[in-house]
Amino acid sequence: MYAQFFGSYLLSRGVITTTQLTDAITKLTEAKIKLGTLAIHQGLMTASEVDEVCYLQTREDKKFGEIAIERDYLTSEQVDQLLESQNPDYLLLGQNLVDSGAISNSDLEGLFLDYQSDTDIEDFSFESQEQTEQLIRKFFLIADHPLDKHGLMYMTLLFNNLIRFIGDDFTPMAPAIVDEYPTEFCVSQKITGPLQCISRVDMPEEVALRFASRYAKMDFSEFDEYVKASVEDFLNLHNGLYSVNMSNEFTMELTLTPPESLSYDVLPIEPDTIVIPVIYPFGTLHLILTL
Repeated sequence: MYAQFFGSYLLSRGVITTTQLTDAITKLTEAKIKLGTLAIHQGLMTASEVDEVCYLQTREDKKFGEIAIERDYLTSEQVDQLLESQNPDYLLLGQNLVDSGAISNSDLEGLFLDYQSDTDIEDFSFESQEQTEQLIRKFFLIADHPLDKHGLMYMTLLFNNLIRFIGDDFTPMAPAIVDEYPTEFCVSQKITGPLQCISRVDMPEEVALRFASRYAKMDFSEFDEYVKASVEDFLNLHNGLYSVNMSNEFTMELTLTPPESLSYDVLPIEPDTIVIPVIYPFGTLHLILTL
């Protein structure tokens, strides 16, 4: 997740434009090979085994390599070797920005050092759960909206699920607290129980079309009920995994209301609701969260 937050950091510093970042991230996606694809290519897993692991990720909040090890498809050593064969995302992102002329190598060197200092992460050579949580915690602190442990778990899972099910070619923008929000196509779901949460995702119809196509792995050509259902299913899947995590980690049993598409032109917002723009190459969606 380093590349996503490093891109956000560069935008916040004003050293690159959104267009420059989107172009660099698009090339990043083209250059990066997924772990499952590498495993098939090296003869370590079959296609059906990779498909099974991808399916299990919709039921468990775990990385591809973790599930592959649990199913005895890969060893820990093989996963490490595959990860090493992938170039670090944030380095590829920086390289793409230099190649496009957006920044110089000298700029990149200084920005890496500044980012390392600002995040208090000394070693970017590997990405751990602890480091990911530190990045997300820092991201919200900069926006003056600190997260408690439940909110941190929610946001870490949400960004991970965007990577798993939509794609890692996104950049989150700084959270903002709002008291109303003009909607386009908006899906909402409530989490009730010992913990109360309202999560919404809003986007233009053309963005929803591309979002749903990626999620469902189908090429939707028009905004219809299938597109709406796909966006609703993504939100429901994410919140379902979160409720499982809360049960496992805190023995806290949560209940989900059915996801629904909202018809408000201007959405009334609960106190302390945050909006996080998420930029993909196909457009921008907004996460609207009351945690």
